[in-house]
Amino acid sequence: MSEFIESMVEAGLKKFEPTVNPDTTKQEVREQRNELKAELDRTRGRIQELEDIVYQGERQIIKRYVQNNPGATYDEIIQHLIDTVPQRVTSHLDDLEGDTIQRTENGYYPIETERE
Repeated sequence: MSEFIESMVEAGLKKFEPTVNPDTTKQEVREQRNELKAELDRTRGRIQELEDIVYQGERQIIKRYVQNNPGATYDEIIQHLIDTVPQRVTSHLDDLEGDTIQRTENGYYPIETERE
């Protein structure tokens, strides 16, 4: 306790300014905010691109069906999607098998990843 009092007395005897200068100016903070906002906008754009890629398959199937069947009704498009689901599921399962899922005699199971 006495060392603390001694250091505080020394600090009081020294002439120093009690004001604190900020590390960054308001202009620098604004520039950082603008850079982060631009990065956020780029990231959102990239997310949109990736979502479009993911949904492109379904959209492509609908687009091809309508091109091959002009004047198709909503119900016909839905029926076409329902009819082609087994093909698409098989394709997706083939793509995933070995990476994230495994097929056994009893069905499909997730591949266990080692936890550290």
